[in-house]
Amino acid sequence: MEQQRRIVPPVYFLASLAAMAAFHRWCPLRRVLGPPAAYAGIVLLVLGIAMSASAVAAFKRLGTPVIPFQRSTALVTTGLYRFTRNPMYLGLVAALVGAAVLSGTLGAWLPIPAFVWILTTRFIHGEERFLEEIFGEAYVRYRRRVRRWL
Repeated sequence: MEQQRRIVPPVYFLASLAAMAAFHRWCPLRRVLGPPAAYAGIVLLVLGIAMSASAVAAFKRLGTPVIPFQRSTALVTTGLYRFTRNPMYLGLVAALVGAAVLSGTLGAWLPIPAFVWILTTRFIHGEERFLEEIFGEAYVRYRRRVRRWL
């Protein structure tokens, strides 16, 4: 049986960045930040990418797949996973927020809620069901103890 191809979160992230750049360029709405305040976005952008990379590294250390909906072999609950169940996704959102701050325009913020909605509906809800099926009560206890986002 042929496996259905799925669009993975980094593709949605890159599409969101492209949409942000387009809104910034052609529909900025209003400039809300300028230099040097807008440079704070660089910090968020870098921290977001570092957060996602750190979460990926935690998966790799335990030998469990990073790609959504591949069968997990370990429940990661250490490192950033002690504070959020979705540090990879949270990192991508933080990077988008950083890019929006760096742009300094309201238009650049428009794709971010859509990105969060896509992550939540296309990935997180299904992953939560999947993890509960695989890890049972251990995942339920983890889910009760650690928030989805922050």
